[in-house]
Amino acid sequence: MRAVTGVPAAERVRAFGKVPEELSARVPAEQRGPGLDRDCVRLLVSHGTEVTHHGFTELPLLLRAGDLLVVNTSPTLAAAVDGRVGDAPVVVHFSTRGDDGRWAVELRDPDERGTTRARAGGPAGTEVRLPGGVRLVLREPLSGRSERLWWATPSGGDPVEVLGRHGRPIRYSYTERDQPLSAYQTVFALPSAEGTGSAEMPSAARPFTSRTVAELVSRGVQFAPITLHTGVASAEAHEPPYPERFAVPEASARLINAVHADRGGREGSAPEGGCGRVIAIGTTAVRAVESAVDSDGAVRAREGWTDLVVTPERGVRVVDGLLTGLHEPEASHLLMLEAVAGRAAVDRAYAAALAGRYLWHEFGDSHLMLPPNSHHATNC
Repeated sequence: MRAVTGVPAAERVRAFGKVPEELSARVPAEQRGPGLDRDCVRLLVSHGTEVTHHGFTELPLLLRAGDLLVVNTSPTLAAAVDGRVGDAPVVVHFSTRGDDGRWAVELRDPDERGTTRARAGGPAGTEVRLPGGVRLVLREPLSGRSERLWWATPSGGDPVEVLGRHGRPIRYSYTERDQPLSAYQTVFALPSAEGTGSAEMPSAARPFTSRTVAELVSRGVQFAPITLHTGVASAEAHEPPYPERFAVPEASARLINAVHADRGGREGSAPEGGCGRVIAIGTTAVRAVESAVDSDGAVRAREGWTDLVVTPERGVRVVDGLLTGLHEPEASHLLMLEAVAGRAAVDRAYAAALAGRYLWHEFGDSHLMLPPNSHHATNC
């Protein structure tokens, strides 16, 4: 399998190996022992190929005044609902609501662990019965490259109401048990007026607490909110991301542009002007911001749908650093990491994460990627 362009997934697996099953984070950090909070995870820090090890609570000490964190305010939906196709039980994962009222959905088979397993998509015309008399009819695949997700037409009620009454967060088999929806909300999540949000948590921001945010603000770190509603990203299929709805507000665009103006433009080493760096919290924030960059390199207020796939060939134009989780070697997200930090930095960091027994997935540990030598700037 090749994820878009760039390094084939099989080559990445050879580079730093399959992730051992025991390194999957099975429960949230705050459930691993008494007195723990969600910020009790480890933090791997990369300055280029230089790697250091920290706790997430040290993040305010690792950033500096003038840094700008781009955060995703999309709330997580209870996007998994039980249904039936004929006499067969299915679990419907609601991914994305289209402008025409249709929903992109994935049908999955329930398994003996209380999670789900992949099933064949389609065919067109399949009817799914949901609680409350709501029905879905599958119409066509969301993409020509895969039949995993299908556009479906609802009838008999509003799927958003079904999610609110009967839904639960999407989870995969590496987790230990169902969690309340609150476990999948980040501190930055804001409810949307139309009841939409992310099918799966924008998990890079999960370790942030109100205490962490307050300390960052007190140290002169700024925040630029954006919104990108994430769709379903199956644990078994590592396709490139599908089109997703996003919004970059005017105030955030101004903040990002101000950091670059203060620095005199994006540089590969310590800036001659200000010291601020644009650091995206999660791959969703990278996708949103890079989708709002004009040909002159400035970020504009923008909203709509983005089909941008950030690859090493395309590169990044605005983002200087990235805070994210740890991704499977097959995941197309790694192409974005390579675009931000380079292949050598990603390989070095993932080898260190495996050797250090870091935890993977949405409840796992964090990885902060910064430009090489930026922590040695003498004028900061």
